[in-house]
Amino acid sequence: MYTAVLAICAVVAAGCSTGQRVDLGDGASGSLVAAIAGEPDQLDPHKTTAYFSFEVLENVFDTLVEPDENLQMQPALAESWETSADELTWTFHLRPGVTFHDGTRLTADDVVYSYRRIIDEQLANSDKFSSVQSVEATDPATVVIRVDRPTPNMLTNIGGFKGMAIVSRANVEIGQIATHPVGTGPFEFIGQKSGDSISLGANPNYWGGEPDISGVTFRFISEPSTALSALQAGEVDWTDSVPPQRVAQLGSDDSLHLAVTPSNDYWYLALNEAREPWNDVRVRQAIAYAVDREAIVQATSYGTAAANQLAIPEGNPWFTRYDRYREDGEAGLETARNLLREAGAEPRNLDMLVTTEYPETVTAAQIIADNLAPLGISVNIRTVDFATWLDEQNSGNFDMLMMGWLGNIDPDDFYYAQHHTDGTSNAQKFSDPEVDRLLDAGRVETDENARKDVYAKAATLIADEVSYVYLYNPSVIQAWNPALSGYDARRDGAVRFRDATLNADGGA
Repeated sequence: MYTAVLAICAVVAAGCSTGQRVDLGDGASGSLVAAIAGEPDQLDPHKTTAYFSFEVLENVFDTLVEPDENLQMQPALAESWETSADELTWTFHLRPGVTFHDGTRLTADDVVYSYRRIIDEQLANSDKFSSVQSVEATDPATVVIRVDRPTPNMLTNIGGFKGMAIVSRANVEIGQIATHPVGTGPFEFIGQKSGDSISLGANPNYWGGEPDISGVTFRFISEPSTALSALQAGEVDWTDSVPPQRVAQLGSDDSLHLAVTPSNDYWYLALNEAREPWNDVRVRQAIAYAVDREAIVQATSYGTAAANQLAIPEGNPWFTRYDRYREDGEAGLETARNLLREAGAEPRNLDMLVTTEYPETVTAAQIIADNLAPLGISVNIRTVDFATWLDEQNSGNFDMLMMGWLGNIDPDDFYYAQHHTDGTSNAQKFSDPEVDRLLDAGRVETDENARKDVYAKAATLIADEVSYVYLYNPSVIQAWNPALSGYDARRDGAVRFRDATLNADGGA
């Protein structure tokens, strides 16, 4: 999952004028102000799972390889690589002359340290190294990764998003990485104002060339209408906090550039299978039949999203057609009632965990409450800040929650961490031996057609067993100042400002 932090604060939330821009310091000019919907929980790329954090970290850290605009993996800190004939050894050759923001030179030891940290401490993305037997530096510019089985998604695993960033050992060991991160990326961390903003400055020694803009200030604006108004008023330059109900109208607004890009993201509900009666698949299926996805899509995205009963959207090469829960209205409710009777279950209350920092979760929860009321289920919508939401999810203190998975590329990204018994993001405590077998097989299958078949079977079982109640695939919706060029909205949600230019005569 990616995350970010942006441009302007709502007056009611932070007490600052929406007319203010952030001063990056003496000589700062041509800086960009970006508005996002929430504040990062922390800035350690190996530990955070929040999209708000990764919006910032995308600009601070690098990975060995990275996805291009077509989500194909390209050189980054590694300028080249090769695999052995048996596909069990990957050798990466580092780009020469790369330095961290503190001036220290990047070496292969930094890569080894970063990967061993994730593996040894079992951090958020340790499952991406499940096949790795060893990581070693054979010389200062060469990293060798040995695996115990072919790993067709190795490049996506290590470069698909900044959760696999190469970090500074010193930055970690002095305990500052979560609050003052040091990376090799195009922008370096300058400072943070809690509840308000994070400021970055251009890295003059960036291996890809010094950015044209002098810095980026991410300010936190939870209310989309406030962020949009700030953009239209010239107080911020970019935002991904755009009210979906305004999309049709904004298409003809010359004061901004609007991008609506189909994504690989998905939104879902998860029922806590560690609690009764949600541990009974028939009860979970009853909920899946009762939920009105089309109503949720309309209310949360105003038609900019596509309802889906699986994770991967139509048009993606890994898409699988699935429509088991297709019944609408009373037909779906009757199926749900029959399943509850068959299970001998009469749930009366459901604790629904949502967060105001993702407003779509609050909106969807209200519709779900209406959907489940005819079944005699009263939904208690518990609205918390995102940091609390993460804590409650991780402690299992919920009956149901709603959230999205963003930045997915390989099918393994869509399914393994979330639905394998040992998955690092399996907060709902789902476990099915056949799903485990299929997800394990998908990680080693090198024939693409055979791999597609494996994931189609796994996805179908995951939906049949209702590990998640899938809802829809959203679009990436962003808007920016027409004076901003060199920036594109990406399908993976990665927010990259390194190639951006903000014309001085047209900027905010």
